Amino acid sequence: MGNLVINRPLNILQEVDRLRVEQQVIDFFERTGIHLIAGGAAGEWTFTDAALTSLLDGTFDLDTDTFLVALFLSTSNLGTGSTTYAAVTNEHANANGYTTGGVNIGALTLSGTSTVTIDDPADVVWTASGGSIIARFAAIYESAGNVLCFCLLDDAPADVTATDGNTLTIQFNVSGIATLTQV
Repeated sequence: MGNLVINRPLNILQEVDRLRVEQQVIDFFERTGIHLIAGGAAGEWTFTDAALTSLLDGTFDLDTDTFLVALFLSTSNLGTGSTTYAAVTNEHANANGYTTGGVNIGALTLSGTSTVTIDDPADVVWTASGGSIIARFAAIYESAGNVLCFCLLDDAPADVTATDGNTLTIQFNVSGIATLTQV
């Protein structure tokens, strides 16, 4: 199959619409005049139900917390209701070039003033060795264990496979993982 590169931007605007039940989050954005923008193709990063609240109450500190990216199988329970990494089932096995827990991406970077871009310093790459790496989902979570967001790796949805000797790369959108702007 060859090397896989997955480019998934975080579509915060869709997530804000989906999370309207989190009225305190919506009220905060309306009071402060902050508008969220992002965009891209199918398979965008999706916030968990608690992620925006966790950003606002300080549970997540994007530029100081340590974050990881992990891979999960099609049988995983990963979804909008996920709260902690420990509660998510069916991560890819600790084998074939994948280490349980995923890849440490460190702190995310923030840049800008009236428009703030959230980004990761580097793409995430796994090289299959001794067998294939197969996954349906990727999740970004903080080292303390709370899930920030997740994405489907293929918008069909279907599993993606990096065969022995090939790489699976999650390439973050060139515009950043997400962008916040005040208008």
